[in-house]
Amino acid sequence: MTLARTSYAELAAIAIAGETLTRDQCREVLEAPDAEILALLQASYEVRKTFVGNSVHLHVLMNAKSGACQEDCGYCSQSKVSSTDIPVYPLVDEEQMLEGARQAKAAKAKRFCMVIATRGPSWPDVERISAAVRRIKQEVDIGICVSVGLLNEDKAQALHDAGVEQLNHNLNTSESYYSEICTTHTYEDRMQTLQAARNAGLNLCTGAIFGMGERQDDIIDLLLELRGLDVQSIPINFLIPIEGTPLQESNYLSPQDCLRILCLARFLNPRQEIRVSGGREFHLRSLQPLSLYPANSIFVDGYLTEPGQPAGDAWRMIRDMGFEIEEHVEGEPQHEAPEHQPAATR
Repeated sequence: MTLARTSYAELAAIAIAGETLTRDQCREVLEAPDAEILALLQASYEVRKTFVGNSVHLHVLMNAKSGACQEDCGYCSQSKVSSTDIPVYPLVDEEQMLEGARQAKAAKAKRFCMVIATRGPSWPDVERISAAVRRIKQEVDIGICVSVGLLNEDKAQALHDAGVEQLNHNLNTSESYYSEICTTHTYEDRMQTLQAARNAGLNLCTGAIFGMGERQDDIIDLLLELRGLDVQSIPINFLIPIEGTPLQESNYLSPQDCLRILCLARFLNPRQEIRVSGGREFHLRSLQPLSLYPANSIFVDGYLTEPGQPAGDAWRMIRDMGFEIEEHVEGEPQHEAPEHQPAATR
């Protein structure tokens, strides 16, 4: 006997009640027929509206140290196993970081994220980034996030004390699939970095890259892991198959696949900032605006080594869909504590 499928409205009600979807219900979301995508999006929007309203947060990335990374992450054009022709340069100077923050503010970004290609930052890197952050906090009214690879608690504390509010460090995929995309560090290394950052008082921005050959169960495992961690922000990336990387042939996601994943992310993480990140333009194409029903944040103006939607185009898309841009407000607290602070380890 075939069991009755849970309606999309029932899935939304489960999420709004603070309960967790079963694995079977998660599969129902990921297997929703294309013809029912609008109904699924409507249900995810009910959850979004309940917890995060109708606003959209914009974020801008700066590739502050590019290329020559010694890690072997198969998705990354900056890794040691990539033959992609990209700019390679050391950590940019303080004035360039400050100018990047000013440009992010002009783009109406709520947060500016400085990213360096590395296994983990040296102390000189931490000190230079910290000095730039102090200057930015004096001169630009914007939230600050950094993505600096593997991190111990002392370095995380130094960044926090300088004014960094949030650390971006993605889990990328499930624990069981992790060794398929990277062998130079482990899933547990990433979990330890999240714990170090949380211990230092940093908010956590951690998410995933989908489209790397993972199974349906890997998608569910990772989104459930993020629910357990109760992170503040969840970037959802869809693999850009960059020529010269080991995953350059991995290009199978449809726009509807991406929307289903975003809806599941919202059902499982109803209160979180969910950001449509790398690959939004490449995979969603003309359906990009629909991603705003489950998600409440997007990147604008590019993704490190890949171009992205210009800020002006994003503003128009947001307005056309009936949403509003939420900018950083001077004096706004950035060290929001979630309702509980679970350890970032299992």
